[in-house]
Amino acid sequence: MELIIQKTTEIGVKKIIPVAMERSIVKLNEKDGKKKIERWQKIAEVAAKQSKRDIIPKIENIIKMSDLCSEIKAYELFIVAYENEGEITLKQVLQENRGIRKIGVLIGPEGGIDEKEIEKLVQNGAKTISLGKRILRTETAPITIASNIVYEFEN
Repeated sequence: MELIIQKTTEIGVKKIIPVAMERSIVKLNEKDGKKKIERWQKIAEVAAKQSKRDIIPKIENIIKMSDLCSEIKAYELFIVAYENEGEITLKQVLQENRGIRKIGVLIGPEGGIDEKEIEKLVQNGAKTISLGKRILRTETAPITIASNIVYEFEN
């Protein structure tokens, strides 16, 4: 998670919301979660300064999947990297949505996203996307997606 926060901050993300999912390997209690959030926020601050960013991304508290589903509508586009998506690519979705400003991205845990979770996400407006022929690691996917978004949307 620290690498994800550091690199996506450098690339330009504005907010990171850790989500507790069915297949999440690390399960944090409230006390440990608060300590992690504080550490992650410090990592974001250092990464923002290093990359000369004016905006320091906010690292939100860890939320449940049900809470995430109610947040989806706050975004103009909300995409989910899903290894079983065979048709819709990140490139397609970004090119079809030029001009939007608020994009949410969900990356699943190392064990992948449970099918029930995918169903809930899609029912709430998320779009599943493929990142291509390879299955990317949890720490590689957000960097790849953020880089592609910057490439497509920043002048």
